[in-house]
Amino acid sequence: MPFSQPASNLSVVSDNVFLYTLALSALVLLGITTLLIYFVVRYSRRRHPQPVNVSENTPLEVGWTVATTVLFLTMFAYGWTGFEYMRQAPRDAMAIDVTARQWSWSFKYPNGKAAPDLYVALGRPVRVLLHSADVIHGFYVPAFRVKSDVVPGRTNDAWFTPERLGTFDIECTVICGPGHAHMLGKVYVVPELSFKQWYFGPTDAPLPSPATPPPSPSGTGASSPSPPPHAS
Repeated sequence: MPFSQPASNLSVVSDNVFLYTLALSALVLLGITTLLIYFVVRYSRRRHPQPVNVSENTPLEVGWTVATTVLFLTMFAYGWTGFEYMRQAPRDAMAIDVTARQWSWSFKYPNGKAAPDLYVALGRPVRVLLHSADVIHGFYVPAFRVKSDVVPGRTNDAWFTPERLGTFDIECTVICGPGHAHMLGKVYVVPELSFKQWYFGPTDAPLPSPATPPPSPSGTGASSPSPPPHAS
C-alpha cells in the first residue's frame, strides 16, 4: 500500500489488487449514494404527493445486471492473475523447511544449518516449506504479503523475493493455544555476501546481520537474478 515501502516482490502484486478492489468499491458506493440522495429529493412527498407505481424497467434491470457482472469479473481476473503469480515459485528459489510448534518457529536450510529465525539474502527468491509439529498454525509475514496455513501431516509452501534490507515480523494467524500471542518470529533480510559467508561458512559461523554488510572481496560479486515479471 502507499503507506508502506514494498519489502518483497509480492507486496506490489497484493497491494495493487487490494487498491483496485478498494477503488472500485468506493466508486460503486459513491454511485449508489448519489442515486439514493437524488431519488430521495426528486421523488419526495412534497414533489410527488400522488405516487406512481412502476412495475418494471427491463433495460435498467439488464443494464445493472451486466454492469455489476463485468465489475465482478474484472476483480476476479485481476485477483486470479496475482494469485497465480504468487503460487509459482521460481525453480532457483532456496527451499527452507519451516516447522511450527506451540509456540515457536524453527528454520532448517538445505545444507543442514538451522536457525531460530529466518535469514534470507536480499534479492534472492526463497521458498518456505511449512510443517506443523502439533496443531494448525498460520505463517504470516505482513511486510511481504505472504501467508499460508501450517497444517499437521501436510506440507504447504509459499515463496517471496525480499527487496529491502531489514528485520520483519513473522506472526501466527491461527489461535493455537494459550501461548498463541507469543508465537512470534523474525525474518532478517541481509546482503547476499553476508548470507553466503554464514551459509557456506563453518557450523559455528555467526548469524548475519542486516545492518552491516561486509566489504565485497576484490574481483568478486554475485549477480542478482532478473526481477520477476509483474502480475498484470
